[in-house]
Amino acid sequence: MSVIVRTITNVLFPFIMVYGLYIIMHGHITPGGGFQGGVIVGAACVLLFVAFGYPVSEKYRKNLFTALESVGGLAFISVAFLGIAVAFFFNMFWHYRILFSGAPGTFYSAGMLPFMNMAVGTKVVAGIVTIIFAMGIRAWWLK
Repeated sequence: MSVIVRTITNVLFPFIMVYGLYIIMHGHITPGGGFQGGVIVGAACVLLFVAFGYPVSEKYRKNLFTALESVGGLAFISVAFLGIAVAFFFNMFWHYRILFSGAPGTFYSAGMLPFMNMAVGTKVVAGIVTIIFAMGIRAWWLK
């Protein structure tokens, strides 16, 4: 790509990443969540790949994003079971919410949802980047 595209990518990449992470972390308060924020962060990574080409993807190990996708899925399942355990013990035995007992509309008001959004976001980012890198590498090999 041209110098203009690479320069604009270098300027916009941090802002796109921060916006995507904001959407992931505040998905329980605002419209959005793990999937939408993960797509935004994945698109930022794909933007780097498109602007700088195949050599930028050589910096990443082959199995990095596959491992991140697995970690995202395992984190989602772990947080789901942790949420069930916390809700059962604190609500049934003590009738008191100790963890994440914030006011509605604040960041700490959703219990385990921000953690689940982070897990979903990780899985979506890794999946999108893996798919696009695989398609891009195949296209690069066919040249």
